[in-house]
Amino acid sequence: MPENISPSDALERLKAGNQRFVQNKLADRDFLTQVKNTANGQHPFAVIVGCIDSRAVPELIFDQGIGDLFSVRIAGNVIDEDVLASLEFSCALAGASLVVVKGHTHCGAVAGACSGVTEGHLGKLLSKINPAIEEAKKIQGENLADPAFRDEVSRLNALYSVEQIKQQSNILRDLSEQGKIKIVAALYDVTTGKVNFDL
Repeated sequence: MPENISPSDALERLKAGNQRFVQNKLADRDFLTQVKNTANGQHPFAVIVGCIDSRAVPELIFDQGIGDLFSVRIAGNVIDEDVLASLEFSCALAGASLVVVKGHTHCGAVAGACSGVTEGHLGKLLSKINPAIEEAKKIQGENLADPAFRDEVSRLNALYSVEQIKQQSNILRDLSEQGKIKIVAALYDVTTGKVNFDL
């Protein structure tokens, strides 16, 4: 994988990979060779902040190989200090030029937040989705059990997480303002395999 890929080219590479995934025309890869080629170093061109959902594996849905992507996975693709630190490493130190916060439809974390789960560590994590819930209420009313409402929360939560990254990390905000990286939101549809970047 060439180094110093531009943010726009990185985004187009992900879009093309997702199109291959949706069309079931995946690139032919020799993973063992990729293991050997990346044994002494890595140069991922993008970092994906995604949910832990087993249906939304970034390397698969973007049709990328070993060493192509950094992947930060946390329930509900929410932002905390550890996620920010991982993103700062990915971009400022390792050279990734694109950050994608990828939410997804039918998200269990979003469903839990909409259902008012507050217990334990999970409740604390899910509370980070509440701003998206409140925003969705302004758009769709307060039918928190409606699947369409919850998918709207997933969309808004991805956008909110992008804003949290820019607000909470001076390093990433500065890189973005300098045009060295892009920070974008996306929504993965678990029923079609399509990733929508036009949120």
